[in-house]
Amino acid sequence: MFDIEWLNYDPETPGFYIVLLTTLFAFFLSSLIAITYEFTTQSIYRRAHFVQALILIGTVAAMVMQAIGDSLARGLGIIGALSIIRFRTVLDDPRNITFMFASLGAGIASGVLGFSVALTGTIVFCLGAVILRFSPLSNTNELIGEVRLQVPKDDELKAIIEKALYKECRDIELEKIRFLNPKRVKTYDDKGIPQVEEYSRENLQEFSYLIKLKHRGSISALGESLEAIPGLESLRLSFRQRATKL
Repeated sequence: MFDIEWLNYDPETPGFYIVLLTTLFAFFLSSLIAITYEFTTQSIYRRAHFVQALILIGTVAAMVMQAIGDSLARGLGIIGALSIIRFRTVLDDPRNITFMFASLGAGIASGVLGFSVALTGTIVFCLGAVILRFSPLSNTNELIGEVRLQVPKDDELKAIIEKALYKECRDIELEKIRFLNPKRVKTYDDKGIPQVEEYSRENLQEFSYLIKLKHRGSISALGESLEAIPGLESLRLSFRQRATKL
């Protein structure tokens, strides 16, 4: 029965076995892409719902392509129906978008019976993701550091600061320079009378840098280099993950 229905395949009215085969094949390829995503993703922000979406969206794409077939009217109708749905999920990581498109591509290729295209494309994509995972392009340190330091007002200190940063940093970016005004602190005496004390900071300037450490860069060594800057008054060094938004 299966062979007869396969030979008599009609895109306008696909049979049960054809639809079952295409959706199962799309599910298998999407699962392979999701497993590759789990294996090659280093971020701890891997949500189970996103991995499930990678698997299920391929099956949905195959089902939609089977429903459209060769009918232009069906295609336009499905586009109109899907435009009602508002997708508000934000994918901050471009790599996650790439995997989502790969799963969609595998489902679309399976839905139009392009099994060889779907299988070949999925295997090449997964192998490429694994190779990139262990290549120099896969940087394990994605933390962006922020350095704030206060030094005397001296034009030569900027070059000294950046030289110290480049010892342990791959990239640096000067974000802000600020000249400090006298600081006023409000205190109270024993009788509760407010008093204003003023601390002079007329000779200080504050530099703010965004930095990214080298592959084997050391935060301790960076701190020691910055503390050796002549006339350093204050140093603040912090690191955090910054998402890449499209």
